[in-house]
Amino acid sequence: MSLIEVTLANVRCIEQAELALAQGLSLIWGENGSGKTSVLEAIFMLGRGRSFRIRNNARLIRYGKDQLRVSGQVVTADGVTTSLKFEATAGATGAHIGGRTVESLAELSQTFPIQVIDPGVHRLVEEGGHRRRRWLDWSVFHVEPLFLDEWRRYVQALKQRNAALKTESGDASIWDSELARLGESIAETRRRVVEQLKPYWHATVLALSGLDVELHYLRGWNQDLTLQEALAASRNRDQAHQLTHVGPHRGDVVLRLHGRPARDVLSRGQQKLVAAAMNVAQLQLLKAATELTPTLLLDDPAAELDSERLERLIDQVRQLQCQLVVTSLHAQSRLFGSPERTFRVGQGRVQPV
Repeated sequence: MSLIEVTLANVRCIEQAELALAQGLSLIWGENGSGKTSVLEAIFMLGRGRSFRIRNNARLIRYGKDQLRVSGQVVTADGVTTSLKFEATAGATGAHIGGRTVESLAELSQTFPIQVIDPGVHRLVEEGGHRRRRWLDWSVFHVEPLFLDEWRRYVQALKQRNAALKTESGDASIWDSELARLGESIAETRRRVVEQLKPYWHATVLALSGLDVELHYLRGWNQDLTLQEALAASRNRDQAHQLTHVGPHRGDVVLRLHGRPARDVLSRGQQKLVAAAMNVAQLQLLKAATELTPTLLLDDPAAELDSERLERLIDQVRQLQCQLVVTSLHAQSRLFGSPERTFRVGQGRVQPV
């Protein structure tokens, strides 16, 4: 699957732009602050319904405007073309696939799988579990077809239980059975995908960082208890804080080096390489398990990497053989080979070169 055309309007500093992307390598270059990253954010929105930098889409709208719009055409390996459209205002978002309004933004990801490696990718290692859960669930969504429906039903049951915890007359325990059934299944599905990922992970993280970083899935409750038992054990705490403290919504992907949390021992550059390895290994798994070929965005890939580490990243990315969209300060950038299409960004516009 490749994005062959994208049109954007009022995305950050970009007033209007149309790009005919290559199915191989496209280069977007310009000065700092010119809007290169904004173009990547717009492309990412077509597959995720949000930016990779911030969660509030309204903050992406160009100053003085009340709406942003991004549309595109994706094409499969056998030549089938599908149109995508995403819009956001200060209070709402909307997405369309082939002219049809989507019920869930997950449909965008199904139609246009996309991942990004940007200067902030180290946050996958450095910050809390919510980023790593989202990273993992993107893989699980593609590899395990039943996951999304189970996750939606789990979230609904979780909301009902939390609502009951907030009322004196509410009996939160009536939701425990449903929550436990769905939560156990979700955790097992995640565990299976992590096990499938590990061979790609071990090879990639070693190639990129030279470090034998371990990756493990924590399901979100005591390993010695069933989720039903964990919910019962946590009931007093849950009632005191009016919140459910155990379950797959508290799961995490733990990274350790020599038994210690990776974020405590790795430098910023090492964190970036380990996080990049997470994304590259993820894309390798998707290609092998689903025959999908995702698009990869690379925003200023040379940032904070010395020449040796950058060469390692380039080698691993090239092996993916997927559509690449790369930003650079220089039109002559050839990190990933000669681009098939080149665009210059400046003064709120994007021009083909």
